[in-house]
Amino acid sequence: MNSNSNSRRPSFGGRDKPRGNSRGDFHKPRDGGGFGFGGQNRFRTKIKTMDPRMIVKSEAQYVAPEPYISTHSFDQFNIAEKIKQNILSKGYTTPTPIQDEAIIPALEGKDVVGIANTGTGKTAAFLIPLINKVYLDRNQKVIIVAPTRELAVQIRSEFKEFSANSGLESVLCIGGVNIRPQIQALRNPYHFVIGTPGRIKDLKNQNKLNIAGFSTIVLDEVDRMLDMGFINDIKFIISHLPKTRQSLFFSATMTPGVMEIMHSLSPNPITISVKKQEIALNVDQDVISARGANKLDVLHDLLIKEGFEKVLIFGRTKWGVEKLSRALELRGFKVAALHGNKNQNQRQRALDSFRSDKINILLATDVAARGLDIDGITHVINYELPETYDDYVHRIGRTGRADRKGSALTFVD
Repeated sequence: MNSNSNSRRPSFGGRDKPRGNSRGDFHKPRDGGGFGFGGQNRFRTKIKTMDPRMIVKSEAQYVAPEPYISTHSFDQFNIAEKIKQNILSKGYTTPTPIQDEAIIPALEGKDVVGIANTGTGKTAAFLIPLINKVYLDRNQKVIIVAPTRELAVQIRSEFKEFSANSGLESVLCIGGVNIRPQIQALRNPYHFVIGTPGRIKDLKNQNKLNIAGFSTIVLDEVDRMLDMGFINDIKFIISHLPKTRQSLFFSATMTPGVMEIMHSLSPNPITISVKKQEIALNVDQDVISARGANKLDVLHDLLIKEGFEKVLIFGRTKWGVEKLSRALELRGFKVAALHGNKNQNQRQRALDSFRSDKINILLATDVAARGLDIDGITHVINYELPETYDDYVHRIGRTGRADRKGSALTFVD
C-alpha cells in the first residue's frame, strides 16, 4: 500500500492495517458497556481509547480449538426412543458442552442456569429434556420466552424437528403479526408456547393465555431481553407462574439485572457455565479504513473478493440498512434486509432466503445479532459500529460457529 499521505486508497484486512490515530481508535466505556469512535461527543465523558489492534486477530494467530470430549452420547441419555430417533435424524451424535452438562439435570426436573456463548447449542440443551418430559406426561405444559421474533421462530422450528411424530403441539406467540390466529391456536390442545415477552403479556391480559397453567418455563437469552427493555414483561410473566415449577434460564452474560431475574425464578438452581471467552478463537477480526474513499465502493470491492460466500452486514439504523440494501441491489448483488420496519413475514422471508442461499448477503440491524443460528456465514461486516461492545461481540458471533472459521471486518473512519 502506498504510504503517501495523499493516498486515498482503502485499507483492507490484515495486510495493511490503518495507522493508529484518534479517528481509527476504538473506544470502550469504563463500565464495559459502550463501543464507539473518537470524535463522537456523546461518548467523551464515558469512554477511554482502545487501540483497534486490540480487537484485530490475524490469520496467523488462529489456533484450532481442542476437540471437546463429551461425557455422554445422546444415546445414553434417559429419553424416549422416539425422541432419540428425532435427534439422530438431525445428525446429532455427540453433545456440545452445554448439552452434555445441562440435559441430565433438566431431565431430572431440576432448575438449571446455563451460561454459554451464543452458537453453543443451548436450544437443544433445553428442548430435548423438556420435549421428553411432556412426551411422557401430556399434562405438562412448557412456556419458552425469547427476546426476538426471529429467535422464537427458530426455537419453534427446532421444536418441530425434535418432537416429530410425537403428537406434541406448540403455539408460536410473537408480535409483528396478527394476534387472532394465535388466539385461535391457543383454543386447541397444545403443550408448548414459544414466544416473545410483549406478545405473551398481551395474550395474558386478554385472558387468552393462562400462564399459571405452565409447569415449566424457559427464559432464553435473558441478557438480551433485559437490554431490549423487557424486564417488566419478564417479571409480569414470572409473577403469574405457579410456585411449584421447573425453571430453565440461559444467558451469555451474568449482569446484576440478569442475576435478579435468575433469583426470582429459582432459589437454588444447578448453575452450568461453559463460557470460555467473549470472542471465539476461530473468528478472525480486522478493521477496514476507507481512507477517504467512498465507503460503498470499498464495501463493493470487498463483496466481490473470493471467499465472501455468505455475508452478514450490520448497520445501526433501520433507515441506513434499507438504504444500503437498495444501493447494493442496484449494483447487482443478491441481498435482503432485516430490520424493525419490516413486518414479520418480510423478515422471515429474508432469513429463509439467506439460509437457503437464494441470496448471499443479508443486511441487518442488531435484531439479528443475538441467538440466530445460520449455517455457513463466512463473513460478518460491521458497516456501522454497534452501540455497545457486547453488541459487537454478539454480531461477530454469527460467524465462526460450531468450530468453523469465520471472519469479522469492522469499518473505521
